[in-house]
Amino acid sequence: MNHFYTIRLKPKKMILLAVAAIAAVLLVWTQTPSIISVFSNEEEPVALSKGNEDLEDIALTFNISWGEEKVESILEALEKEDVQATFFVSGEWAERHPDILEAISDGAHEIGLLGYRYKSYLDQEPEEIRKDLLKAQEVMTKLGYEDVRLLRTPHGHLNKEIIELAESMQFQVVHWNVNPDDWENPGVETIIDEVMKQTDNGDIILLHASDSAKQTAEALETILPGLKNKGYGLITISEMINQAKAEAELID
Repeated sequence: MNHFYTIRLKPKKMILLAVAAIAAVLLVWTQTPSIISVFSNEEEPVALSKGNEDLEDIALTFNISWGEEKVESILEALEKEDVQATFFVSGEWAERHPDILEAISDGAHEIGLLGYRYKSYLDQEPEEIRKDLLKAQEVMTKLGYEDVRLLRTPHGHLNKEIIELAESMQFQVVHWNVNPDDWENPGVETIIDEVMKQTDNGDIILLHASDSAKQTAEALETILPGLKNKGYGLITISEMINQAKAEAELID
């Protein structure tokens, strides 16, 4: 026999419980990192981590903060499959390797920033972060890359205040939602499997072109045609942003 129990609460207790429940929800919400797949609005600053789920387009992104040996083979793999990606580079790296940055640009790839020093913004005061971003912008301008507005924070570390600061400087903060940790060199097949299993419509894939990523170029030889065979279009982050804005205008 099933037994059903009811608890009768006095109005005052019900109000107290409701208030406690709301407080608990707010506590969880405020402790959750501001990394979700929409754009900032008037209520809350957020980072872009996913595009339009209704479209079979995905964005392939690469981080570069040091080294020069692995980039060429990655660019060759992208060229072979006629894929344009978005490369996030530190200003310090760009300063040291202007020729490689030019090769990335000549390949019709998009360029974004990782700040200047590639030091976690969570370990810096707001004014230090501002100076780092200004230095990165200065370097890019001197190299002929003006108006670079895409930003991926060093190590992906961010919070509400960091996003607000970046947006006040006219940056669009970009995160990711597919990460095979290729920089740890877990094995070519592991990188391939993780990307192919995780990727879905609108996803932003994080890979690396620094010298630590020794297996990424080889993995791309399978990943790129594999994603195409699944019907995905590979686009840049700016194209993904434009899609999302166009969709928002249609909904309105």
